[in-house]
Amino acid sequence: MKLSDRIRQGDTRAAAKLITMVENDFQQAQKYLKELQEYCGQATVIGITGPPGSGKSTITDRLAKHIRKIGKKIAIIAIDPSSPFTGGAILGDRIRMQDLSTDKDVFIRSIGTRGQLGGLSRSTQAVVKIMDAMGKEIIFIETVGVGQSEIEVIKVSDIILLLLMPGMGDDIQIIKAGIMEIGDIFVVNKSDREGTDRLIVEIEMMLSLNDVRKRNPAIIKTIGTENIGIEELWQEVERLNVYLQDKGEMQLRRKNRIRKEIHDLFLENWQELFFQFIGEDNIENEVQKILKQDIDPYSAVQKLTEVFKKQIIKGG
Repeated sequence: MKLSDRIRQGDTRAAAKLITMVENDFQQAQKYLKELQEYCGQATVIGITGPPGSGKSTITDRLAKHIRKIGKKIAIIAIDPSSPFTGGAILGDRIRMQDLSTDKDVFIRSIGTRGQLGGLSRSTQAVVKIMDAMGKEIIFIETVGVGQSEIEVIKVSDIILLLLMPGMGDDIQIIKAGIMEIGDIFVVNKSDREGTDRLIVEIEMMLSLNDVRKRNPAIIKTIGTENIGIEELWQEVERLNVYLQDKGEMQLRRKNRIRKEIHDLFLENWQELFFQFIGEDNIENEVQKILKQDIDPYSAVQKLTEVFKKQIIKGG
């Protein structure tokens, strides 16, 4: 039986094998991703983001357990910091959510960011596709807390939960410029702490300054460790999902996601072609010249681009 067929039948080993292939040999993985494409588009993808320490893993875990009670199949993609030496995910997916990992209808996978901005690895979109084709109805993407660059999460998610917590102080000033715009639902976690009401007022004030939004995002108070507010949070996610579907906004978001995927794949293919045609020796020559101050990087790139163009015209 083909790998793609096994994945469609819910084979977790087959899914894990293809995800590893996506991370290590993306060109080879594309063959199987093409076969899975027609079975995608059914899952709801929920991004969970926010600053470090806001309780993203706890909220993901509690939401997943709540959703499993109503019988939905779930995938959790945890975007973890990569080891700078191996490129692998430092935090294991079994360390957190250990009891969920024994549920056959829950698939959990950690992916290393491999140094990319935005806290999302280049593999994430492909992994979402695999989970979708596997029959997972809800796919969570939990990101690392890396500040404003987490805005990248919006490009692969249908709905964004932005977690904040009281006591952040000046941190709210840091994140408001970039991340505040992407939150579909604001989750004030650890809401038993002092400063919760003040934080909610600050969020409301920031949202009131945004004239672009068609709707005001809900603000939900939770205490993840005690499972407080989780049911209300999920009800709000479901309400928002219906709203986005009815207004045609969900379709627009998915259209933009496809556009980004085409853009990323195109750039990746051309980058590969560039290095294939130019060769490492030519690049090394230019590096040495720049090092000696014989040439500047801009002129070097211009020169390499001209060589690349000639190779393309010749047909390589």
